[in-house]
Amino acid sequence: MSVLTRDEAQTRAQLIDVHRYAIDLDLTTGDETFASRSLIHFTARSAGDTFVELKPSALHSLTLDGHALDPEALDGNRYPLTLEPGEHRLQVEALMDYSRTGEGMHRFTDPSDGETYVYSQMFMEDVQRVFAAFDQPDLKAVFELAVTAPEGWTVLGNGVAAHHGAGRWSCAATPPISTYLVAVAAGPWHSVRTEHAGLPFGLHTRRSLGPHLDADADELFEITRQCFDRYHEKFEEPYPFDSYDQAFVPEFNAGAMENPGLVTFRDEFVFRSAVTDTQRQTRAMVIAHEMAHMWFGDLVTLAWWDDIWLNESFAEYMGYQTLTEATRFTDTWVDFGIARKAWGYDADQRPSTHPVAPDPDAVPDTASAMLNFDGISYAKGASALRQLVTWLGEKDFLAGINTHFRRHRFANATLADFLDSLAAATDRDVHGWAKSWLRTTGVDTLTPQVTDGPGGWTLAVDRDGGRPHRITVGAYDRDPVRPGSLVLRDRIDVDVPLTGGEPHPGRRPALVLLNDGDTTYAKVRLDAESWATALGSLSGIPDPLTRAVVWNAARDMVRDGELAPAAYLEAARAHLPGETDLAVVQGVLSFAATQIADRYLAPGRRPAALSLLTDTCRALLRRTEDGSDPGMRLTAVRHFVDAAAHSASIQEWLTDGSVPGGPELDPELRWRILTRLCVLGEAGEPEITAELARDPSATGREGAARCRAALPFAEAKAAAWARMFEGEELSNYLFAATAQGFWQPEQASLTREYVGRFYADAVGLADRRGPAIAEAAGRYAFPAHEVTAEALRQGRDCLEGTGMLPALHRKLADQLDDLARALRVRGV
Repeated sequence: MSVLTRDEAQTRAQLIDVHRYAIDLDLTTGDETFASRSLIHFTARSAGDTFVELKPSALHSLTLDGHALDPEALDGNRYPLTLEPGEHRLQVEALMDYSRTGEGMHRFTDPSDGETYVYSQMFMEDVQRVFAAFDQPDLKAVFELAVTAPEGWTVLGNGVAAHHGAGRWSCAATPPISTYLVAVAAGPWHSVRTEHAGLPFGLHTRRSLGPHLDADADELFEITRQCFDRYHEKFEEPYPFDSYDQAFVPEFNAGAMENPGLVTFRDEFVFRSAVTDTQRQTRAMVIAHEMAHMWFGDLVTLAWWDDIWLNESFAEYMGYQTLTEATRFTDTWVDFGIARKAWGYDADQRPSTHPVAPDPDAVPDTASAMLNFDGISYAKGASALRQLVTWLGEKDFLAGINTHFRRHRFANATLADFLDSLAAATDRDVHGWAKSWLRTTGVDTLTPQVTDGPGGWTLAVDRDGGRPHRITVGAYDRDPVRPGSLVLRDRIDVDVPLTGGEPHPGRRPALVLLNDGDTTYAKVRLDAESWATALGSLSGIPDPLTRAVVWNAARDMVRDGELAPAAYLEAARAHLPGETDLAVVQGVLSFAATQIADRYLAPGRRPAALSLLTDTCRALLRRTEDGSDPGMRLTAVRHFVDAAAHSASIQEWLTDGSVPGGPELDPELRWRILTRLCVLGEAGEPEITAELARDPSATGREGAARCRAALPFAEAKAAAWARMFEGEELSNYLFAATAQGFWQPEQASLTREYVGRFYADAVGLADRRGPAIAEAAGRYAFPAHEVTAEALRQGRDCLEGTGMLPALHRKLADQLDDLARALRVRGV
């Protein structure tokens, strides 16, 4: 298959202008394929050759302006066209394959009730799996969609759908949108509908999840309305589409997709088990994020994929900020700081890093563009925008954004266009700021120099890096009333670098913290006295976002070899039992477990680390036994289970169906405990079979796959490996679940023989099954717990080979860099 290059896209955009698509899909032709008919109206500005993209199972016919073309001329995914100047009509009829990997038209049969659902994911270049198209973002067109579906199904699309009987549906014509934003979802959906601001709003999920959707429908609609109204306060351009449906679909690869009028979400966001308020906040943030795309991404769309950050960074920033302003989730930036931002920091310190806004030449084709959907385009980009708002002021920022929408509505725009719109709203040098922040790579490090003297204390800030930073410095004193707590003396706004020492009255504070408020993107260090204060009083810092900044500093120091992993664990033991913010507890426990205990400590030290983590969780359980904080208690239970080195207590929970003092065990907790018991060799196939009979849902199937792969027997590992790398039947979700169960630190000797096999098998798998499974293999099936020099050598040898699918190559390069870092940390 040929990927589209930027040069090809530019050439085609100069030759043709696309006006309208009429798409007709027949979803009644069988379980493996569906029929697709495309009628494309377009204009050629001059005579020339071009092509239309299509990936059919069988190409039946093509006609150009009524003249039949030879289907045999299809070359891979391209059909060549020779055009004369003027108006043209291209009609294509084909049979298309359903997908099991979340690409194109994904088909899923729910094991709970046997009902089948299909939905599209046409991002980047997968529209070609559904219908013929001139598939690039700057050839916007109007789309009219018609669908034939089985009786009893409901069809959803970008526009309001109408049912005409006999399984025929049509969707209202869209405004001009890009091909990758076209969407359809069909099946016997369970739907909840309302109206807001004169528009129909809907929530949809598969029938088996209907009661769980109903339980949360009021909350979901409230969040949707609050964000919708807040965006209308911020943006002068009204919502540009005719409806707002949100469909929670099965086996979705991403968190969500911003299809105009029909946002698709992974249906794990329809909670069927108990969740924490932080998880509800995450769901709300994704709703806010995708809604921001209706303006930035859908109304105004990138011209080429080098500007994907304009979509994702903007939606990421607006999602967190709008949630904070308009909903009950007022501390969203804490979760961003402790969890999401780390994704950006980690990505930016690997060899695969790239600028937030890469040079167009660095994104020559769609395959390379796919690699930029990472922590840089999302978390770092959002952090850069937050710093821009801090530097520019929100009033001027929003004025520039509204200018951008007004200038480019229903069209395409570039970084240069965006900066010109911002520059029109301010006297500041926006282009210079962008050069420093958006065209560079890496993470700056800010270090305070604090001195104390008879006339007061002074502060200077050293910067390792080249970006300007506007930050707040927090000055904290020890609380004279509450030992172990701190009180805020002052917050000081400074521009970095700050040289010469800025004087301040009084004795030096006990804690001087750079980037208090977390408004810039940089690693921060603490001076010796401040670090000693933090170690003794971290849980006594009054603001959770400030505590998150300190925890992030500790995390960075561990990763950089400046703080012993065991010291981080001791800080967690000392301060998490008193921590009140759930996002902080979750972030610290996750890093302590998945990085420190599982990777950064040598195997012989891991049991002690797990014991420390379970002791910390027990302390949290004792603190919450009065029922005052069920979210904190649930978090403690989950991490206790994952770190349990002995089976007795968690086996008792599973047998009793509850944790003493709560919570009751729901399906998520039951599968979590059973997975751990399987890892420890205290449960096997009889228990897995019984649990699957108890929970025969899709999630139950994934739980069973995870458990079977986690069994500590050679036969179980061989069977799991064959399912992943030799068969074709695993869906994207079942592949991920099997891979998650396979590698376990406790089973290193059992799985060591598969470390070397992984690379060749993953390369072959990627070639056979494509980018989505390739990415899953690199993410979940990589032997991350084998932290040895030999494993690193084997991986690097594989990377030196040729012909690897780019999605797999990027993922392996990142995994191997993390492996090298783990080896360095172990050597400290």
